Amino acid sequence: MQEFRRFNSNNRRPRGPKEDNGIVLDFLTHGHVGSGDRTALAQVLGEKYLTILEVIPRKDVFLKPGEQVYLGPERRDKIHHVAGRIPYEKLTQTAKMELDRLISEYVKKNEAKFVEFFNKAGPITTRLHCLEILPGIGKKHMWDMISARKEKPFESFKDIKARVKLVPDPEQIITRRIMDELQETDKYKLFVSESSSIV
Repeated sequence: MQEFRRFNSNNRRPRGPKEDNGIVLDFLTHGHVGSGDRTALAQVLGEKYLTILEVIPRKDVFLKPGEQVYLGPERRDKIHHVAGRIPYEKLTQTAKMELDRLISEYVKKNEAKFVEFFNKAGPITTRLHCLEILPGIGKKHMWDMISARKEKPFESFKDIKARVKLVPDPEQIITRRIMDELQETDKYKLFVSESSSIV
């Protein structure tokens, strides 16, 4: 069973799993404007761990936003190498817009996984619970959710909304939380990998 208390409260970025596949957020034919480096690059979202990366394509390869690319250890047809992880702030405006769309789609596609999170999430510390750090969820909603899931596990986002009075839209809650973690506005990570070991 997946553990939903994965986080690291210190400032170190531990080594961890690598991404095998990514989705292109933006393709910069001549690199970053004003950088002096004209090498083509792409900004990519790792599919499994939601890692934001910059990659260098092979010569004469042109990539499009939304295109899937292989990043794993075997021969890469489109990607020469992975340059490394980058912060949200380094994304282009196009990449940020594409990221918003992809995360929204990701949450919809993985509804069962996130419903399981609402059913299984536990405490982070003796004073702080995983549910409590979700956007729009305070202690009252947290206890209402815990009480409701004890009676019967949640079955869908719609079920959560129906059984927990006045709770914000669960799909939007998860989407906003993932975006917050990608922007590194909180030290706790529930859904996004902290690993920078991707090359």
